[in-house]
Formats: sequence, structure tokens, C-alpha cells
Amino acid sequence: MKCGLNLCRLGAAFSLMEVLAVAAIILLLFTLYWGSSGSDSRDRRLRKNCQNQLQRIYMALNIYADEHAGKFPVVTNALTPAEGLAALVPRYTVDTTLFICPGVKNAPAQGDKPFRQQQISYAYYMGRRATDAGVLMSDAQANPSRNPGEAAFSSTGKRPGSNHGKIGGNFLFCDGGAEASPTAMRSA
Repeated sequence: MKCGLNLCRLGAAFSLMEVLAVAAIILLLFTLYWGSSGSDSRDRRLRKNCQNQLQRIYMALNIYADEHAGKFPVVTNALTPAEGLAALVPRYTVDTTLFICPGVKNAPAQGDKPFRQQQISYAYYMGRRATDAGVLMSDAQANPSRNPGEAAFSSTGKRPGSNHGKIGGNFLFCDGGAEASPTAMRSA
């Protein structure tokens, strides 16, 4: 029997070293691709997705403001953020899933109830204009009436203010910028 390049060698198999080397490479690639499987890493990914959602909500708010002399929606005597943001649905956005932070386990919006009666994951600060400086929306906060330097988000990961566990939350500013904040926010 004539074989070239040693392909017909009897008992050809991988050595233990080759198998271990391949397993190590696969494990390394898996770790690089998926990152740490810890809850902080998961919370950070969810917080980034939350920032993206807040910016998508801002697009709807900005269109609303363009049509209303630069003012964001205001509802007198509103008791919930959803009441103030109901002006956006369905004219400025039909995607009500944007109002549920990916870091919480709230149920998605229910089609049988008007949006203003829905439970959403974000705080909305009414009375702002597109030209204002400051916060327009945020993740639910542990202490919304805090003083400068006090924690805005839960440092224990317990409600309220725990959309993203112990790592803090997000703020959406009137200019459309969304920023992550640790549990202790230094400025008001």
C-alpha cells in the first residue's frame, strides 16, 4: 500500500497535547467573545442597551418638541411618568417596549390598557425644553429628590433604583445624550 504525506498511517489520532491546546484556544475565544459571565458584566450590557433605548425615546421626544415650540410633553397633575409620555404614543412612536428597561423584569406594555395607565421603567422630568440643560429622563431612582452627592441609584441592588443592579443607572439629558452613572451621582 502506497500512501503519500503519511495519510495512511495506522492508528493515527490526536495526541493529548493537541487536544488540550485546541480546548484552550476554544475556551479563550469563548471568553473573549462572551466576556465574563458574572452578573456585573450582564448588568453592564443591559445598562448599555438601556442607554440605546433612552436615546430612541429621545428621538420621539425631540420630534414632539419640534412640533410644540421646543417643549417636551407636560401633563398637569400627572401621577406617573407614563401619563406624561403618553403624548408620544402612537403618533411619535408605536414601539412601547422602549419604555421598559431591559434591566428590569417588568411586563411589556399591555395592549388592552391605554399607555398612560401602563407601568414603565423610567422616570420622566416634565416641564423641560429641548434647549434646557439637565436631566430629562432616567432609570428609576432610589432617591429622586436627593441632594448633590447623594446616591441616585441603589448601591445594594435592591429596589427602588435598581434597574442595573449595584452598578448604577442611566440619565438621558435634554440634548439627547445618555450617560451611565454609578450609584453615587456627584452633581444634581
